Amino acid sequence: MILKSLSIINYKNISEAVMELSPKMNCFIGKNGMGKTNILDAIYYLSFCKSAHQAIDSQLIRHDQDFFVLEGEYDSENDEPLKIYCGMKRGTKKHFKRDKKEYKKLSEHIGLIPLVVVSPSDSMLIEGVSEERRRLMDIVISQYDRKHIDALANYNKALAQRNILLKMETEPDAQLMQLWEEQMAMYGERIYTARKAFVEELVPVFQKYYTMISLDRETVGLKYVSHCQRGPLIDVIQRDRMKDRAVGYSLHGIHRDDLEFEIGEHPMKREGSQGQNKTFVIALKLAQFDFLKRTASQTTPLLLLDDIFDKLDAERVEQIVKIVGGKDFGQIFITDTNREHLDQILRMSALDYKIFHVENGEINV
Repeated sequence: MILKSLSIINYKNISEAVMELSPKMNCFIGKNGMGKTNILDAIYYLSFCKSAHQAIDSQLIRHDQDFFVLEGEYDSENDEPLKIYCGMKRGTKKHFKRDKKEYKKLSEHIGLIPLVVVSPSDSMLIEGVSEERRRLMDIVISQYDRKHIDALANYNKALAQRNILLKMETEPDAQLMQLWEEQMAMYGERIYTARKAFVEELVPVFQKYYTMISLDRETVGLKYVSHCQRGPLIDVIQRDRMKDRAVGYSLHGIHRDDLEFEIGEHPMKREGSQGQNKTFVIALKLAQFDFLKRTASQTTPLLLLDDIFDKLDAERVEQIVKIVGGKDFGQIFITDTNREHLDQILRMSALDYKIFHVENGEINV
């Protein structure tokens, strides 16, 4: 997939911008806080129907304005044009359209324009709670398996209802408790099966990319951990029902799944340096890209690299540029604060490119 042009009106600090983009590499240069990341977030929004950084859509509207509009014109793998529109006024729901036809359900759009973003916030994958790592799995799976989105919604509904029953001061209705537990188990096992298959296929590709970037200096691992591995999920959930009643929430289920990150058979969180942590996350995201390219709509994903070269030595930067500049990758969007740094990267790459300067929400070529 290629994003040919991007139009932004009143999105975060960007009042108005129209960009004709390179089919290969697009570089956005500017100081921190100028709006570089907001451009990438607009591209992300057109793929996922939401911001990568802000959960409340109305807070994306530029201050003192009443609406925002995003429009992207794309070329698919078979050169068919595609136009995506999103607009929202304060106090109303957003409108999302594909070729002027509005979606009935936003989930129908997910996966049409596959995308992988690498950003400084990815450090939370290593440092943060397990929810961050579950989200990583589910974002990728949802781009090629729309049933996964429904399974997650149904599981979370059942989990919420069971938690309400667990918090009751009086003894909850046994049949109702059984019903929600069965729903959790049914949808939970579907989610577990999808996550397990994804991780098994991801690991060798991830390790390959880590080896390439680090020049084979370290060995890394990735392990999926789930309560489903203890037996039928219905049994696992019901086994500690009394303990769940005591604490007032569900202690077992796929909402507690995690990914364990290792370097040299030790926890990455404890042993990894800043450069190793960053290498780990970038290799993980590049493996996601490889996975999506083979599964999601059979199209090459967009790759967004937001200020990723900080804290990496020159050799690792060179290896990353060699990888993403290869034939396996498509259109790339890069942000950086350092023009000299970016020029070094561009000299290493023979790709067609465009450079955009960003200052106070204004974008100039």
